[in-house]
Amino acid sequence: MRDREEIKPTAVELMELHVEALFTHDRNKRLLTINEPWSGEDPAARFFLGRTIEGTALCRFRYDVPEKVIEQLEELCADEPIVSDFRTKPKHFEAYMSLLQGERFTMGPCYLVPAQAAPAMQVISITRDNMKEFLHGDFEWLTSEIDSAQPCIGLVREGRAVSICRSVRITSRAHEAGLETLEGYRGRGYAAAVVAGWATEVRRMGRLPLYSTSWDNFASQSVARKSALSLYGVNFTII
Repeated sequence: MRDREEIKPTAVELMELHVEALFTHDRNKRLLTINEPWSGEDPAARFFLGRTIEGTALCRFRYDVPEKVIEQLEELCADEPIVSDFRTKPKHFEAYMSLLQGERFTMGPCYLVPAQAAPAMQVISITRDNMKEFLHGDFEWLTSEIDSAQPCIGLVREGRAVSICRSVRITSRAHEAGLETLEGYRGRGYAAAVVAGWATEVRRMGRLPLYSTSWDNFASQSVARKSALSLYGVNFTII
């Protein structure tokens, strides 16, 4: 029997893990809140559409979206084509916005961090036990969240963490990455190293490491390319 790390889920299975990590759900799979312990239970997006590279689209709706609107949205979602370019808006973008009277939306690529060799640079695990030593200065804000952001992997220079990858949205099956690199230390491969280290720890927990970003965050997309992350689709939400 193959190890779990070697079994790659389908794109739509990964998209389901992704939306479950992003938002809490009720028993009917309706979206409730943003799945972050520090968000104060902020409401979830009203509409989530995950278009995959396999041509299957997955959609979810907030609990307060009317059923008649949901029926129309589901019909449109079923007509979404295979994603060939994550920068392209959904085929029925205008209809989605109109049905939900949306003014704001988000969109961006979604990746699986594949099983890989150890990071090219030395990284460390940052916990409550050592956070005061490494999280001073620009990362001091993370100390209040450290227990809820595990695993948290950092790369240290000059006695402090300058790049960090941590779990920001967590379920029993997957973790979503949160990545921060101080401005003066970007472009040196540090981000790729902490992502690799974080993913290794997540896989050791028996969960899948997911990485997503927005379509206009070019620095984050560059990290994904340099880290050879596996694109499985594009998310789209209407706030």
